[in-house]
Amino acid sequence: QLVESGGGLVQPGGSLRLSCAASRIIFSDYDMGWYRQAPGKRRELVATITSGGDNINYADSVKGRFTISRDNAKNTVYLQMNSLKVEDTAVYYCNAKRLYEKDSWGKGTLVTVSL
Repeated sequence: QLVESGGGLVQPGGSLRLSCAASRIIFSDYDMGWYRQAPGKRRELVATITSGGDNINYADSVKGRFTISRDNAKNTVYLQMNSLKVEDTAVYYCNAKRLYEKDSWGKGTLVTVSL
C-alpha cells in the first residue's frame, strides 16, 4: 500500500515536499517513482529512484527544481519540489516497481500552483 501526502496550494516560485509511505512491501526491494497527471493530460513520469538510491532520473521539465529521495528505514520516498510553476499543477502519484510484479500505485495527492 502506498499513501501520498504533502500536496496543497502554493504560489508560483514556492516549494512543497511530497511524501509516500509504503506498507505491506519490502520497501528496500522496490524501485520507486513519482508520476503526475494534469487535467486532460496523460500521466507522465516525474522522477524515479532505484531501490538502493544509486540511480535517479528526472523528467526534463523538472530537472534542477525537483529532488527525489528515499529513506528505506522509514519506508518512505520523498519529492522535494522547488521553484514551482503553474504547469506543475497535477495529481502526483507514487509508484513502486519490482521485476516480474505488477506496479503498485498510490491514490495521489493534488498539487495546485496558482496565484
